[in-house]
Amino acid sequence: MTAESTTLVAGVDSSTQSTKVVVCDAHTGTILRTGRAEHPDTTEVEPAVWWDALTSATDGLLGGVRAIGVAGQQHGMVTLDEDGEVVRPALLWNDNRSGQAAADLVAELGGPEVWAEAVGLVPVASFTVSKLRWLAEHEPRSADRVARVLLPHDWLTWRLQSAKSRQPVTDRGDASGTGYFSPANGEYRDDLVAHAFGGRAPELPTVLGPAEPAGHTADGRLISAGTGDNMAAALALEAGAGDAVVSLGTSGTVFGVSEAPVADPTGTVAGFADATGRFLPLACTLNAARVLTATAAMLGVDLAELDRLALGAHPGAAGLTLLPYLDGERTPNLPEASGSLFGLRRANMTPENLARAAVEGMLCGLAAGLDAVRAHGIDVRQVLLTGGAAQSTAVRAAAPIIFGVPVTVPEPAEHVAIGAARQAAWALAGSADPPRWQGNSALRLDDPSADGIATGEHIRARHAAAREAAHGG
Repeated sequence: MTAESTTLVAGVDSSTQSTKVVVCDAHTGTILRTGRAEHPDTTEVEPAVWWDALTSATDGLLGGVRAIGVAGQQHGMVTLDEDGEVVRPALLWNDNRSGQAAADLVAELGGPEVWAEAVGLVPVASFTVSKLRWLAEHEPRSADRVARVLLPHDWLTWRLQSAKSRQPVTDRGDASGTGYFSPANGEYRDDLVAHAFGGRAPELPTVLGPAEPAGHTADGRLISAGTGDNMAAALALEAGAGDAVVSLGTSGTVFGVSEAPVADPTGTVAGFADATGRFLPLACTLNAARVLTATAAMLGVDLAELDRLALGAHPGAAGLTLLPYLDGERTPNLPEASGSLFGLRRANMTPENLARAAVEGMLCGLAAGLDAVRAHGIDVRQVLLTGGAAQSTAVRAAAPIIFGVPVTVPEPAEHVAIGAARQAAWALAGSADPPRWQGNSALRLDDPSADGIATGEHIRARHAAAREAAHGG
């Protein structure tokens, strides 16, 4: 294929921290151009900041691009008035002021089982439905002005559309993280929106199918439906049956693709939809890569030295167990958990063992997430390990042991933006299935031996016992 005949698509990742853009060959997925712009470090932001970042990150990049898709941070609340003007700064997923509102909603509607059955998740502070309740209670004048509620990616998709034909849309993947959309039947629960928002339900965006276009830009580029960040990452990684994606960013996520909806009344697993028409059960922890950075700071070393120290200790860290809830947790059953160090003996109080315990403690938290999604029908035969901490040699050495299954580390890439671009290529092609892209190269780690699996089970049992002792479950 010649350069002249290459069809170009763009994908946008509007995350909490920044906007990333990739321009790809629509047929192969080859990345040809990239752009980036930073966001302020905050838990609420004027949506115009995202638009400015998108404009900056795409400056000079979109020549020849025929379609564009936006993936965004999940759960945030963008409120618009009758004229389409923003009512107040958007509350982001990491804004915890709605924690009490979430607890109230769970209690008012009969408990977590009712919510899990209705919308596949149990409200916590992160979810949009909880933020709606907070707004109605704490800023009633602003709430009275709200005519429409969008998610971050919805708002950007809406802004990209030509002003002459602008219509608010979303996709079932991102909608499934609101707390008022049922992934099982593909419909909004207007009754839950009204209950949360003081008796009335603002207008919500139309939910598009996976390959259904959202419209066109003023200069004629097709816009895909867009989706949430985790859904886009799954699309980029082409996660399928037997795959579980474990992402080790500042926080950590575990998710796998399912053919059936999931309803977990414990709130450990959120029963999201994915970006292909299937489902994406997901477990999340606040404590992933930050466990390593915090331990390195405590030891007075950098991450490279922490890696070296951890590799200098044997698996199991000579009995040292770190329960790394350093920033609490966001699940209903562990809202105020804190970290603890167990098994201290004079003989094992070494920097090497502490570094190893940090690595193993972080991975045990994610392994618990793997068990949780397994309990909902995901047959995990391989872990795809992504995120910044996946580049750690010590993490790579410990991961197959702790997870007990083969581990593959995809080449570092902007997977969320790539997934958005793949969705754009799908919408542009109008095909039944997304295009098969060549993908990035990946490193397959050594498969765990029988002895390694047994060691990992022992480490995880110690971790579970420490959790039980400290937090009762």
